Amino acid sequence: MDQGKSTPQELAAMLIHYNPLIDEAYANELALVYVEESTDEGVNYDIAFCQMILETGYLNFKGSVKKYQNNFCGLGAVNAYRQGEFFPDVRTGVRAHIQHLKAYATTQSIVKPVVDGRMKFVKRGSAPTIYALKGKWASDVQYDKKIESILKKLYAFRIVLAQQNTDFRNR
Repeated sequence: MDQGKSTPQELAAMLIHYNPLIDEAYANELALVYVEESTDEGVNYDIAFCQMILETGYLNFKGSVKKYQNNFCGLGAVNAYRQGEFFPDVRTGVRAHIQHLKAYATTQSIVKPVVDGRMKFVKRGSAPTIYALKGKWASDVQYDKKIESILKKLYAFRIVLAQQNTDFRNR
């Protein structure tokens, strides 16, 4: 529960860098929605966005969840035979992710109407950090380390972007 440090443009730029085939407008929209929905609920959007990157493989959707599901965090996708939840649009899918993450992080009330049908399975406040998500959000014992690694990539990427912008202005 915190705010992120990145701008929507930095989030989208990182996503595009690691998935150059992604539609740029889609990446920008998704990053903006992550910042907006996370801010409304008080969730750190850098962490939420990095978790989305882990869950979708930089939006390549190579697992059981597909792009048309608008399920950016694998909600309900427990194995190769269970695709998981479907959401009608990007915003609703992001909102479900943020609400689920907030439910794990805290016992504070969800601000917006709940769209996450799996909320009833969450032990509220049981994972206040990414390190407590392993074994709860995913069975992968390295789940926290994978999110942390992507978060470090994001912050390193932001430094490179800032340096490029400084170099460009100094020409």
